[in-house]
Amino acid sequence: MNRISKAVVGAAAFGLFLTTAATAPALAQTAAPDAAVEGVDARLLAAMANSLGTDTAGAQDVLRFQADATETQTDVIESTGDAYAGTWLDESSLTVYAAVTDDAASAAAVEAGAVPVEVDHSLADLEAISAQIEASVIPDVIPSWWIDVETNDVVVDVVAGGEQSATDFVASLGVPADAVRLETGVEAPETLATIRGGIAYNMSNGGRCSVGFSVQGGFITAGHCGEVGTGTTYGTFRGSSFPGNDYAWVATTADHTPVGQVVNYSGGTVAVRGSTQAAVGATVCRSGSTTGWHCGQIQAYNTSVRYAEGTVSGLIRTNVCAEPGDSGGSLLAGNQAQGVTSGGSGNCSSGGTTYFQPVNEILQAYGLRLLTS
Repeated sequence: MNRISKAVVGAAAFGLFLTTAATAPALAQTAAPDAAVEGVDARLLAAMANSLGTDTAGAQDVLRFQADATETQTDVIESTGDAYAGTWLDESSLTVYAAVTDDAASAAAVEAGAVPVEVDHSLADLEAISAQIEASVIPDVIPSWWIDVETNDVVVDVVAGGEQSATDFVASLGVPADAVRLETGVEAPETLATIRGGIAYNMSNGGRCSVGFSVQGGFITAGHCGEVGTGTTYGTFRGSSFPGNDYAWVATTADHTPVGQVVNYSGGTVAVRGSTQAAVGATVCRSGSTTGWHCGQIQAYNTSVRYAEGTVSGLIRTNVCAEPGDSGGSLLAGNQAQGVTSGGSGNCSSGGTTYFQPVNEILQAYGLRLLTS
């Protein structure tokens, strides 16, 4: 599926990566930079290095940078206040960029260790536009919308042939013209219904999905994979939310033991150390039972996607590929859990766009504790 970098209104068809017969709660756990690097599995480092076009040492440098960037981002948010418009990473130059709307915030960003970029719209303004879109009657030609902090706009994805309808819709919103951008010719996502993260499980409804991350008593996965009460290979769905959200958790039976690891489909596993959120631009890797292990970058947070079943909001947008059956699978930044696979477009031959439900939201929704290793 294609993404738009301003007022997100995508009209492409989105797919959930699930294969069907027919077609206090846990808190984020922060790892110190050195610990994050030392705890990362060698095979994950190799996959990252391949994705980044570097060697293992270069991938380790990126992981250290990501860990430092998390603190920098927090400092920027706290010091720039209402003028904050988002942060993103350039891993090639190991730079944190911070979008801000005034000179005072620009100086604060520099003090926090970021390179400031002055823009017209605050993140709060763009989030308000995104919320306005979601509250509107949205044309069928728009499958998703998201906030592109690098271009300081809301991107509205539009399927081929829907340009005029999408243009008219955006005009009806009454928002600044430069705050919304149409991304045309987008492929619409669709649901792909096809105890370690990334392994397959079958459901009593005839579908197949992938385990996201192990939690105390079971594992988390995508909500579109099953409803409360749906039986699986390893247990039963005890919570499920879809659409609106796309998360669920499965309580495993006594003869299955969830562990804090993710399979890397190269004969090994990756230890999960925590769930600290990575920044836009960070390299992430996904594990799923159809296509295995693939890496890419985070493109946006708080993305809204219109699947055929309904809209899901608050998703992570990435350029990592996925295919049916990968739904529910694990997304990692180094050894930090990021999300579970929701849906997307494209494939792992030509490339694609994939969306993920953030892990920490799932943990908090059900009061679950992430298992680490």
